[in-house]
Amino acid sequence: MDNSAQELQLLYKISQTVSSRQHDIGELLTEVLQIMETELGVLRGTLTLRKQDSDILNIEASSGLSERQMQRGEYQLGEGVTGKVAETGQMEIIADISQSTDFLNRTKARDDEKVAFICVPIIHNKEIIGTISIDIPAVDESALETYALFLEHVAQILASAVSTIREEIEERNALESENEMLRRQLGNRYSIDNMVGNCNAMRLIYEQIIQVADSTATVLVRGESGTGKELIARAIHFNSPRKNNTFVSVNCAALPENLIESELFGHEKGAFTGAQQQRKGRFELANGGTIFLDEIGDISPAVQVRLLRVLQEKTFERVGGNETISVNVRVIAATSRNLEEGMATDTFREDLFYRLNVFPILLPPLRERKSDILLLADHFLQKYGELYSKKMKRISTSAINMIMAYHWPGNVRELENCLERAVLTSADGVVHGFNLPPSLQTSEETHTGFIPDEGANLKQMVEGYEREILIDALKKHRGNAAAVARYLQTTQRIINYRIKNLGIEPKSYK
Repeated sequence: MDNSAQELQLLYKISQTVSSRQHDIGELLTEVLQIMETELGVLRGTLTLRKQDSDILNIEASSGLSERQMQRGEYQLGEGVTGKVAETGQMEIIADISQSTDFLNRTKARDDEKVAFICVPIIHNKEIIGTISIDIPAVDESALETYALFLEHVAQILASAVSTIREEIEERNALESENEMLRRQLGNRYSIDNMVGNCNAMRLIYEQIIQVADSTATVLVRGESGTGKELIARAIHFNSPRKNNTFVSVNCAALPENLIESELFGHEKGAFTGAQQQRKGRFELANGGTIFLDEIGDISPAVQVRLLRVLQEKTFERVGGNETISVNVRVIAATSRNLEEGMATDTFREDLFYRLNVFPILLPPLRERKSDILLLADHFLQKYGELYSKKMKRISTSAINMIMAYHWPGNVRELENCLERAVLTSADGVVHGFNLPPSLQTSEETHTGFIPDEGANLKQMVEGYEREILIDALKKHRGNAAAVARYLQTTQRIINYRIKNLGIEPKSYK
């Protein structure tokens, strides 16, 4: 450096850069190093950051180093010149790196060249948070000390900004780790192994998920409301190569007709009243991932035309815009409507149907999955027991009879809601018939009579309730009538009499 005036001018320039780049600290560090390269003839500049709660330093910004050379620049505390400065907090000056045994050349950026190396610590609130170093052509000792003093001033100016970027990096890394953990949890949640159902129809569906997951084929999931169409869509996504990218779910039936185009494809500022700024649509947000279009049969013919183009060409324009936007999106659609009837009445486009129906998956209603009903009921019992911190033991015989006799018009969703209600109202960890909604309580089918059909009388209702209490007690005590008598605080003679009268067989519960 020629004189103190030049030094002050450069420090002022760096200070101005720091002030103007407070919201873009990554560029700030690189720009400061480039200023020194241009104005001082610095060959290379490097800024390292020490990871919080760690003894590792990594190169965060540089001038004169390639991306690959930066990636090599990792140092342990005390290792080499950089590690030593980070450990001691004292600057290091090496007049000729080719003659130094301490200089590691970890980045492999030097080829036995005769250059000097200066490294100073960056200290914020009495903590060493990193280092800044420069390579300069070989000069005399006095000039080296001048460069070192200048570099110390730069480190002081940068300290606060560097502390901020370190916090941002740690926060970003923590968020990335959390996101990765959540992605793994979602992947596990929607893995085929965790799906409930062993009937033949569900086994076929599991096979279909495996067959189609790795492809980019459009899938059409069909089934009644509440059968779990979105669950199948998520299973396909989280078992596909797109699992680490976005899954966007859109309920087409829930969107007003005048807004659905804007929701799906976005809009430009001023495209319509209330469009005060540009907005990305769901297809743009799902780029690289999967979009799930639920109740696809409810969209208007105008939107069907635009959707057909997206499926064919993977391009669209925002509402009110002229720019053609390309997307890489896997489309999974679902419907509870009869689309064939829609085509016959010209309310659903035939060409769109064939584009959507590349790989159809048909979900059976719950009433056709009798063997899965109790599996699902037990699953929801455990799920909501954990959610509401209640130790749920089992479902009583009368409740099982009710569940199995019911026709489940709302399918799996209705069953889940019933079990959630039952868990909330259960006082002893057992789901009894009276914990289930009135729609399930029909005396003709369950012999409990809590909400009786026409013709039921008080005697039938009392006997149904008594029968349930006795069966639950016999299950708990493995058919031992004496133990049941003690549990119900009565005599064994009365228990035996009531068991015989109600036609209960204790041996069945041993």
